[in-house]
Amino acid sequence: MNDTEQRKAAKAFAEAWRDKGDEKQHTQQFWSDLLHRVYGITDFSQRVEFEKRVPLEHTSFIDVYIPETHVIIEQKSLGIDLLKRKKQSDGSELNPFEQAQRYGGRLPFSERPRWIVTCNFQQFLIYDMNEVRPEEKPISILLEELPEKYHLLSFLLDATVKKITVEQQLSVKAGELVGKLYDLMLPQYKDPSNPESQKSLNKFCVRIVFCLYAEDALLFGAKGSEFHDYLVSFLDKNRRTALINLFRILDTPEAERDPYEDQQLLDFPYVNGGLFAGDIEIPRLTDEVMQLILEDMSENLDWSKISPTIFGAVFESTLNPETRRSGGMHYTSIENIHKVIDPLFLEDLQNEYDGIINNEKLSKPKRKEALDRFHDKLASLYFLDPAAGSGNFLTESYLSLRRLENKLIEQQLQGLMVLEFANPVKVSIGQFAGIEINDFAVTVARTALWIAESQMIRETEAIVNQTIDFFPLKTDAKIVEGNALRIDWEEVVPKSKLNYIMGNPPFVAKTGRTANSASSSKGVLTEEQKIDRFKLFGTSGGILDYVACWFKKASDYIKDTRIHVAFVATDSICQGQQVAPLWKSLLADNITINFAYRFFRWESEASNSATVYVVIVGFSCEKSYTCKLFFADQVHVVQHISPYLINGPDVLVESRNKPICDVPKIGMGNQPIDDGNYLFKPEEKEAFLKIEPKAEKYFKIWFDANGFINGKLKYCLWLGDCTPSELKNMPECYKRVKAVRDYRQKSNRLSTVKLAEKPTRFQTENMPTGNYIAIPEVSAGNRIYIPMGFLGGNTFCSNKLRLLPYATIYDFGILESNVHMAWMRTVGGYFGPSYQYSINIVYNNFPWPLPTNKQREKIEETAQAILDARAKYPDSSLAVLYDPLLMPYDLKKAHEANDRAVMEAYGMWGKVHSEAECVAWLFKLYQELAKK
Repeated sequence: MNDTEQRKAAKAFAEAWRDKGDEKQHTQQFWSDLLHRVYGITDFSQRVEFEKRVPLEHTSFIDVYIPETHVIIEQKSLGIDLLKRKKQSDGSELNPFEQAQRYGGRLPFSERPRWIVTCNFQQFLIYDMNEVRPEEKPISILLEELPEKYHLLSFLLDATVKKITVEQQLSVKAGELVGKLYDLMLPQYKDPSNPESQKSLNKFCVRIVFCLYAEDALLFGAKGSEFHDYLVSFLDKNRRTALINLFRILDTPEAERDPYEDQQLLDFPYVNGGLFAGDIEIPRLTDEVMQLILEDMSENLDWSKISPTIFGAVFESTLNPETRRSGGMHYTSIENIHKVIDPLFLEDLQNEYDGIINNEKLSKPKRKEALDRFHDKLASLYFLDPAAGSGNFLTESYLSLRRLENKLIEQQLQGLMVLEFANPVKVSIGQFAGIEINDFAVTVARTALWIAESQMIRETEAIVNQTIDFFPLKTDAKIVEGNALRIDWEEVVPKSKLNYIMGNPPFVAKTGRTANSASSSKGVLTEEQKIDRFKLFGTSGGILDYVACWFKKASDYIKDTRIHVAFVATDSICQGQQVAPLWKSLLADNITINFAYRFFRWESEASNSATVYVVIVGFSCEKSYTCKLFFADQVHVVQHISPYLINGPDVLVESRNKPICDVPKIGMGNQPIDDGNYLFKPEEKEAFLKIEPKAEKYFKIWFDANGFINGKLKYCLWLGDCTPSELKNMPECYKRVKAVRDYRQKSNRLSTVKLAEKPTRFQTENMPTGNYIAIPEVSAGNRIYIPMGFLGGNTFCSNKLRLLPYATIYDFGILESNVHMAWMRTVGGYFGPSYQYSINIVYNNFPWPLPTNKQREKIEETAQAILDARAKYPDSSLAVLYDPLLMPYDLKKAHEANDRAVMEAYGMWGKVHSEAECVAWLFKLYQELAKK
């Protein structure tokens, strides 16, 4: 069967098995039908084993086993979660893959699985057992995707398949080849550093890519090798001229061409769209360049199967000098794009379409009318990405809309014979607009959308059994080059016309901490970016990440409209000190959050990218009473989403210099600014004292946050109280003091240079004389509780620990409770996945309870029980004791008792049943305290 026949067969198979499938009744029928109908296998009964007995097990059978390719298929019934574990007959809990893996491990070595497939009739998960950890990244195919992805299952009966080539891998490979072309071409220019030459090279690469795609997508002709054959027909020395002529002819309408041109040129269609407009500088084409274009790029890669969404981003990052310097290719995964666009608009459109199709009360004419109206609606929607980059959000949105339109077209044509053909496609790339500051990314975005348009036309052609002309290009997305924060969005798309705004604006944290982005450079803000932020927020925006500017710009733009917005952003704009300055402004504009993803790891394909944790926030001026809050792979329907991305009121906790309640003040530890001269590991201290024994009385135990949590103490040489004569008699200490002074004098910071005048003192000094509570500034976010503890007056701490002097056991009980942890997790900041305990936000704003004497005594009792439980494990650090998997049972029970005692003091016990309810309770108390 050819490609068209297999697509049609796969489509018929998917239709036949939609919404049905029982493991016991239908497994053999399903797989026999698939292998025969889609892959043309007639002797499957001799090549496929059903219910293959597992050796050494009398009651276990492999559902489907294919000996020649060593494939194990574990089949489950419709609706079964293929990733969820289920208890087995032996008491173990396994998911379908683990079940198949266990069966495979009991087969003879010669029959061990090369591939494992799990299936529930509506989804296939493919595991490549040659991968190091196959369970981590299975390839997923939905039944409805089979017509486009049937080739991914070719390994079932083809032993020559060594690795599955998916769109992602193909697109990244294409990006690598473009990068290689760029590297080979750049040295051929007379002045490779000339920006104009670099722009010409970028345009050259874009044109070559489009020609390769058009060739493989049969847009240049039925042979699929027109571009390749055209270049081959010229001698090496003439190929540069041949390309110049080809680019010219592709930009010339047929009616305006010289009829005496070479026929090979005249056979190429007019492209339009500006892609080939204007002359560009093209240097000499070396043999290596031509070999790369003709062999690696043309003969050995099918460009028609690339994903325009992925490839556009890879392509742009390959040729963007900034991203090339940082290690190359990265892109926003399609999965992450759908986390934005699905709840923003796609789910509602899909539900509306399904509602028409499944409405049994509609007559045929009425259903057709409803579908026609829905079709017009799809064609009327307008989208804007004001940080478009290479256009991946726009491209994937267009593809999703067109796929829905193709389903609609197919539904409308059911049972009809198309005699007089009229193009049924109404959705166009002209509905998609973007703003992008990088000129090359603008070109790539347009090209990616044209490729997407071509691919979707091909799918429509298969539905209507007619050819639809693609050239000349008739529609064009409006991708505007410029700074989105200085451009009037109304001039790009009038707000009266626009429906949705979405994208992944540049992150660029104010500190550079989480600045790495799939669509932005990393680092602190430039002066120009600071100006952008100041124009939008004034002086109150000084602590905001750059991404906040897009939130403000969008909220200003959508005022008094029904436009909905969804942005990916740094997690810091919804936690800690950035919440109040950003959201106070947005809430004043009547912005409401309609859906949100709480922070999750942003998967970037950059080889050297930092881990980034992000949020997704969907907002508008329209109040919704069924808001969706996504967290930990679950969706919760809630009444309201606060700026902290919880189900709660719009309370903003602002930075406060002293506690809101009458409780001890907390401070940070010591900051030596000593270049390590005053800090010693135990063995370093012993070695030092052998040559400077008089210094022993000046050594103090020293903890930083890591040492405190992991039980690794250091020592600090504290000479602040040392008299000049004593110091003079300790030459090794004297050397250290001099080294500290010299280090501080060389600093670029004026305050540090000033500190050089007092070389025995620290920049920040906090040395409580009695017992105090130490709290790590940063600690692992997978812990239920931040490990806190008491330290004595002879122990010094670094500035990475927060210190509460004169603390009581009651204070410890409150701070180490689940109530305080809930507050911290909500209003505090995060450093990646770790908690970041802030004095001015978390501690100073925390509403303490007003317990009775009996309640206070109970908290003191339960807090002491926590310390007693810890003391039973002297060989275990706090890191070990508070590891969620290793936490001792008695310590866990002690914490639970303390949690209950604290909740009783607040009046919560029996009334609050979740962390969200607990935080809502605390917000109410906070509001009352803040008013006072």
